[in-house]
Formats: sequence, structure tokens, C-alpha cells
Amino acid sequence: MRLERNLWLVIFLAPALLLMVIFTLWPAVAALGYSLYSWTSFNREEFVGLENFRKLLSFPFRDDFLEAMRHNVLAFIGLMVIQNGLGLALAYALWKQPPLMRFFRATVFLPVILSLVVVGFLWKLFLDPLIGPITKLANMSGIASFAPLGDPAWALFTLICVNAWRWVGFPTLVFLAGMNAIPDDYYEAARLDGATEWQVFRQIMLPLLAPAFTTIIILTFIGSIEWFELPYVMAGVSGNPGGATDTMALMFYRLAFGAASEATSNVGVAAAISVILFVIVGVGSAIGALYLRRREVEM
Repeated sequence: MRLERNLWLVIFLAPALLLMVIFTLWPAVAALGYSLYSWTSFNREEFVGLENFRKLLSFPFRDDFLEAMRHNVLAFIGLMVIQNGLGLALAYALWKQPPLMRFFRATVFLPVILSLVVVGFLWKLFLDPLIGPITKLANMSGIASFAPLGDPAWALFTLICVNAWRWVGFPTLVFLAGMNAIPDDYYEAARLDGATEWQVFRQIMLPLLAPAFTTIIILTFIGSIEWFELPYVMAGVSGNPGGATDTMALMFYRLAFGAASEATSNVGVAAAISVILFVIVGVGSAIGALYLRRREVEM
């Protein structure tokens, strides 16, 4: 009986494991192999060991790479505060079951099902300095020269806000599911003891939402470190303006396949970036999951 059950487990897990090997493990191993060779365009040459990693961490790549990594970290912080903070607030509002709750729940989640490329192009059009409707409203309100995508000081923040608009429905539903899973007896007992709504939210609801926070934090971390589609669509492969929206994934793409301003490619250094990305995502997710799950138990 035990052997038969294990056999069924293998049968059901095999397709997922096969997909993981093909689309995750094998590309990671291949990228590590590519990073250990020198390349001329897309032609592999001699074995150079860790030379591509040394090049990445020295002139002329180091400053661009560290700046791109900084942008990824800022994106993670910004999305945690804006996207997930707003998602928690919306989830709490929906948990209170306002009128037309089903309508609001569908409306909040609707942007998530839209193509990220379509969302990027639409918001780029909305923020166009000449014909964008948001730009025109800003000008009518007295804000002259409103062009956040062209301002290095605001471009990254603008992308973070657009990304938050697109994804906020996902943490909202995750938090809402977590709130609905908490027994009402806990809330009633706290209110009978004289707890205010803020105390119920802070001391009962938030600790019991720890599993939902674990899921959201890990997924936000992975998405922020691998951030590519939206910056590529809205700011271009060079992370315009002036590299203010550059990310590690954009730098990888630029070095591997070239850009309008860079006709040449450097596959070896690009592969080194992909290996570092894989390590950061893998190690960071593992450590974060272990720590957050331990916190769940402590709470």
C-alpha cells in the first residue's frame, strides 16, 4: 500500500519536476557554464574560469552593475511599502464587507490579469509629455513640465507606482483570504475584553496573517530582483533616463544581446550577471522563507 502511494506521488510530481529541471535547473547550469568561457559575439572560445566575474566587478562594468542592483533593492522596498501596504489596506476594507463587495474585489484584481507589456505601453502613453492625458491634467493644474519618465529623480518611483497599480490585486486577495481564515471567535473575545479596532488589527489580525506575509514578501523579493518587463517597456533597454531605471536584468539583456547604443555583446559577463541573479534569488528566498516561517511559529 505504501509503495503504491509513493508510486502515485512520483507520477503526479514528475511533470512539475520535469518542467523545473528544463526551465530552471538546466538554464542555471548552462548560464554557469557560459560564464566560465570567453566569447566573441555568440561564439564560445577558451575557458577563462572566473574572469568574467572579475570583469563584472571591475571597470567599466562595476559601477553600472552596483547601480542596477541598488535600483532592484529600491524597487523591493518601494513595492513592499506601496504595493503590499496598499494591498493590506484594501484587503481590510473588503474584509469589512462594504456594499458592492464583489464588484470592488473584481475591480481590484482586474489589472493583474492584464498583460504587463500592455500595461507598460498604456502607462507610457498616459505619461507622454506631449499627448499624455495625465500630463495634460498636471499642466492644467499648474504643474509645468510634468514628465516623470524623463526625470531621473522620479523615473524609478514612477515605474514602482505603475508596477504597484498592476499587481496590488494579488496581495489584496492573499491578505483577504488570510483574514477570512481567522476564526471570528478571536475577534469577539478581544472586543469583549475591551480591545479597540486598532488593537484587534494590530495584536490579533496581523500576527495571524504571518503565513500570508511570508508568501507576499518572498514573491515580491523574487519579482523585484528579476524586474525586467516593465522597465524594458517603459524605459528601454538602457534604463532611461540616464540609467535611472536600470536593473540587473536589463543590464544582462543589454550585455547579452546588445542595445541601440551598443552594437556589440559580451555574453560571458552577461552570463555572470545571470548567475549572480540566480544566487541572489535562490539564497535570498531560502533564507527569507526560513526566517519568516520561524516567525510564524513564534507568533
